[in-house]
Amino acid sequence: MAAPKKGRRPAGGPGGQSRPGRALALILIAMVALTGGMFWSGHTTPRLGIDLAGGTSITLKAKAEPGQEDAVNETNMNTAVGIIERRVNGLGVSEAEVQTQGRENIIVNIPRGVNEKQAREQVGTTAQLYFRPVLTYAPSEQPAPSASSSTSPKPSASGSSADKGKDKPTATPSSSASTQGRAVSEALKAPTPTPTGSATPKGSDTPKPSGTPSADPAASALEQKFATLNCLDPKQRAAAGQGVKASDSTVACGKNAVGQWEKYLLGPAAVDGQDVDDAKGEFDQTRGMWIVNMEFTSAGAKKFSQITSQLSQQQAPQNQFAIVLDGEVVSAPSVRTTLSANAEISGSFNQQSAQDLGNILSYGALPLTFDTQSVDTVTAALGGEQLEAGLIAGAIGLALVVLYLVIYYRGLSLIALLSLGASALLTYVIMALLGPAIGFALNLPAVCGAIVAIGITADSFIVYFERIRDEVREGRTLRPAVERAWPRARRTILVSDFVSFLAAAVLFVVTVGKVQGFAFTLGLTTLLDVVVVFLFTKPLMTLLARTKFFGEGHAWSGLDPKRLGAKPPLRRSRRVTASAAGPVDSPKEA
Repeated sequence: MAAPKKGRRPAGGPGGQSRPGRALALILIAMVALTGGMFWSGHTTPRLGIDLAGGTSITLKAKAEPGQEDAVNETNMNTAVGIIERRVNGLGVSEAEVQTQGRENIIVNIPRGVNEKQAREQVGTTAQLYFRPVLTYAPSEQPAPSASSSTSPKPSASGSSADKGKDKPTATPSSSASTQGRAVSEALKAPTPTPTGSATPKGSDTPKPSGTPSADPAASALEQKFATLNCLDPKQRAAAGQGVKASDSTVACGKNAVGQWEKYLLGPAAVDGQDVDDAKGEFDQTRGMWIVNMEFTSAGAKKFSQITSQLSQQQAPQNQFAIVLDGEVVSAPSVRTTLSANAEISGSFNQQSAQDLGNILSYGALPLTFDTQSVDTVTAALGGEQLEAGLIAGAIGLALVVLYLVIYYRGLSLIALLSLGASALLTYVIMALLGPAIGFALNLPAVCGAIVAIGITADSFIVYFERIRDEVREGRTLRPAVERAWPRARRTILVSDFVSFLAAAVLFVVTVGKVQGFAFTLGLTTLLDVVVVFLFTKPLMTLLARTKFFGEGHAWSGLDPKRLGAKPPLRRSRRVTASAAGPVDSPKEA
């Protein structure tokens, strides 16, 4: 087997790249696949932020409950901002801006493309969730029921061993106000199932004969409130449970499975929303309906298991627990067996309402109540002008970079321009795909990050080109110069890009709002710079070095040895030295 000739490195030697076509084919296939995916998804342009596309601005004003005026403080406001931001992000909007204004206002800016009504419900809903035992209930347009009567269908609680799809006994309304009072008195004096450590309802320790008014003023007031509550009146519905502590009995309104309003008399809260670990809206294939599945924390599971164990031993309607969200009963399932760490809320949900409720429960309750002060439409006029100015500045900067490359690097500028084009295409396509995938929205700072990336990418090419020129100046021909220059240039490029990416990552973590858009774009383009240099620029340079134009150092190639001040070839200089040494040594040998 013949040994390789002296002065030549084997094709697959260190620092070499024997098959540059494979790397080029790989990145070209990736570019075609990503571009095809962009057109297939139907999202051919990046999603724009509120400053470029316009959107909705919602102003919320914090309102403290009676006797809790100190609740409107900086800590609670910052907590509310975090929860609202997570809720809006749950809608697939990562460009939303949520920030405080003054002492008691929160401003929420949401880009165009989000359902305004849905966004208003998400950001303004307090989401105070309680699981309360049902003492009694009645259709709102009729008097309250007595304790014993016939049946009507209601939903049932579901868990690991709950009965599903069954009807439960409920009360039939009576026809007189006196019966209404007796029913409430009997419900209040009956033992209320509550977990250990929970308060019992007021008036429950003093049983009285049926028909005798309660001696407890609080219980009497609750009887009167339940008797006169009209859930058909929106104002009465909203005021029904306001200012009530979790440890007190209360009244509330809710719709049944057929959409009719009912009023409920409820015991103290046994479980609250802080005991919910996760919740999501899902479609139940078996029953053909949308439900909200909940998972409790370990403490919440213990409370839930205890309360359902007690409720399962009660008669209807006191074997129900009401799921109360912001003072309204969203579901009141009956319990026939002890449930464990999981539960579901079923009722008249559609896909959006189930997913919205799951989103709200997952991210927790707001520490304050908020009133919507204003909802304004934000135009993109100002942002459009700034974008136009930014694009003009970017175009001027790019033109200057191209001019510099053409004048200084001549033929090598072709490689740089093709690499910049590949990087720009990948950046655009990935931004367009990230919009529907993770809710990424392109704002003005993100555009600035993309413009800055032009310099980062061009810097990588310049580092490699200068390394090649250094090798040519040392007297090497172009093909070995390309391969010898790559390991040194590669280290410099990786270190430079690592520093840029690290800065972008830190900036993304420690900042909020629009600045994160700049950091995200800068980090993305830095990663793409590494991909393009390794899989496109280097293989393309290797292939062009084999051509006559670049390989022989044409005057316009940018690699002309004469213009670079190259030394004589290393191989020839060694031969000259060897031949000169012979005559000098021969006399001594003689």
